[in-house]
Amino acid sequence: MSKTPRITRQDIVLAVGTCAVQSVLAVASGSGGRGPDALGWGLLTGSAAVLAWRRHRPMAVMLAIVVLIAPYHALDYVHQAALPASLVALYSVAVAGPRPRTYATLVGSVTLMAGVMTVVAGRGGAWDVLRVGGWILAVVVLGDAVRINRRYVASVLERAERAELSREEEAARRVVDERMRIARDLHDLLAHSITVIGVQASVAGHVLREDPELLDRAQLAQTLEGISDTCRDARAELRATLEVLRAGQADERPGPVPSLAGLPDLARVAEAAGLTVDLGDAEPPAVPPAVGVAAYRIVQEALTNAVRHAPGCRVRVALAVNGGRLRLTVEDDGPRVLVRDTAARPPSPGYGLIGMRERARSVGGTLTTGPRPANDGFAISADLPLCATLEATR
Repeated sequence: MSKTPRITRQDIVLAVGTCAVQSVLAVASGSGGRGPDALGWGLLTGSAAVLAWRRHRPMAVMLAIVVLIAPYHALDYVHQAALPASLVALYSVAVAGPRPRTYATLVGSVTLMAGVMTVVAGRGGAWDVLRVGGWILAVVVLGDAVRINRRYVASVLERAERAELSREEEAARRVVDERMRIARDLHDLLAHSITVIGVQASVAGHVLREDPELLDRAQLAQTLEGISDTCRDARAELRATLEVLRAGQADERPGPVPSLAGLPDLARVAEAAGLTVDLGDAEPPAVPPAVGVAAYRIVQEALTNAVRHAPGCRVRVALAVNGGRLRLTVEDDGPRVLVRDTAARPPSPGYGLIGMRERARSVGGTLTTGPRPANDGFAISADLPLCATLEATR
């Protein structure tokens, strides 16, 4: 529902001031018509009073003034006294716009005044109207210039507000992206480390509990050392991630950035948890750092899933660069042994596959997952471009 236009104090002051000026002109003018009587004063006062609505209804006010001023001139009252209200009304129409309506109103008003004055005072009256037409045109041009300036200022303010809103949205988007990146890093780090530690500890506990006479102290010591190494690596990487979050250190990224060069270490940790990992004989290809991070994290999560869901399996990791894209494949041939104390429990759903897909998308790539033919293990395939615009990673 539209609101009733609110008349401000400035509108009332303008109307009263215009009425006062017209009254002075009507009394002081010695020529150009007879002094107004009660009807003349009523028409003159009404033409000034309607100006209180000029900002809200400029065209309606202009028409009202024409209706009041036309009989005023026709009755041959002091013609100059009606000019201020007409000029203010025309100025208001010009400020409101649009321009075609403004100049059409100007031409119509001057033509109507000239016609009335010709009937009342002959050609001399029409000449008086045309003589003040320059002032009328000047007022209209001034109002049009004010309208253009206001529109320009409003457009500048709108662009500034839109730019500020865009900056806020971009900042919020960056915060969300950074939170997602940190969540992925923490998930990859903790899921991998905790899973490997859990499997190693479970195997060691089973041997100590079920087959103490078959205890191999050297193997047990190696298992415990593997757990210690995994904890130490996880602690170092977790510290590096947390230091990024500390106030005043957001630009510092301590510690090495994960890359394909770290795949042998991943394979060593996975093999300590019972897997057999085949990385091939070829050296890892040289790829951009962000692509290397994404590929490293995908392989890390794939090995973690293999440790959890296919203990004792053989995992093959293949890397190839072809046509400006890195093609990464991680395949396992299914579980061969059961992890003690956990085999009876169904695997809980997690964010592993979701995180791998997000890793691939973060560099503009794709990832596909699914069982191998004949349900012989599981396969993960990633296609990562080497020339995409990449997000900053750790």
